Amino acid sequence: MSPDPNGVPHSLLNNLMHNRVRMQVLGDGCFQLTVTYGFKDEVDLPAALESCRASGLKFDRATISYFLSRATVVPTPGTGMALWRERLFAIMLHKVGNVAAYLRLPADRVIELGARIEI
Repeated sequence: MSPDPNGVPHSLLNNLMHNRVRMQVLGDGCFQLTVTYGFKDEVDLPAALESCRASGLKFDRATISYFLSRATVVPTPGTGMALWRERLFAIMLHKVGNVAAYLRLPADRVIELGARIEI
């Protein structure tokens, strides 16, 4: 809250510094946001994005798309690690979980692009 409707509240500025959100203008309506979280911090990318409104970022939450990549590792016999290790690695990578949910992204705004990687 701020008594000045044209100013940025000090609490918001301190929040931006505390949550370590850095915004860089790339041009043509593109921005790069760097958000740093600590080990025990709760990850919430949409909230971090909202905090950038004070820096002049204008957006409509309903039109934002979040692009995530997903790799599917396929064990292949031959050179490299032993096949059982490749299989174990593939299983562990598969069990990572839902990245979009971890980042608290709205499910209807997420686009996942996959790649098949043979190891």
